[in-house]
Amino acid sequence: MGWKENCFTALDAERMFEDSGHRTRFKELVDCFSAYPFFSKGLCKCIYMSAWDEEHFCIMLETLTDLSLGRETDTKEMRVKGDALTEEQTDSQYYVYELSNAFLDGRDFQLDADADIAPAERYIINRSLAAAKIIDML
Repeated sequence: MGWKENCFTALDAERMFEDSGHRTRFKELVDCFSAYPFFSKGLCKCIYMSAWDEEHFCIMLETLTDLSLGRETDTKEMRVKGDALTEEQTDSQYYVYELSNAFLDGRDFQLDADADIAPAERYIINRSLAAAKIIDML
């Protein structure tokens, strides 16, 4: 079994997918883009988080398609877009994009307990951090 299959199996075994849509969106993005040179564990973590809902999935699909068409070898362009998207956020989504940037940078992310963040986004962030630990062990 290859890395992408091991990743999917490990996340699924730990019940990290919220529903069949989350599972399917994640698998589709990993299947489509894991062979590209820009694919990394950090990107895989972003894919997990973006697969949470249709809106973020579409943003990620567009971004990865642009990277693949531009024959990018890393996620520098994606990171620039991530900064721009983070700056546009005026609500809890700010923290979701900050986490995505941290994943791409390979740095730790700690959500302050007193951060003004909606429970739904806090849950997504906590689940994404748990999934990131699983991905790091592969």
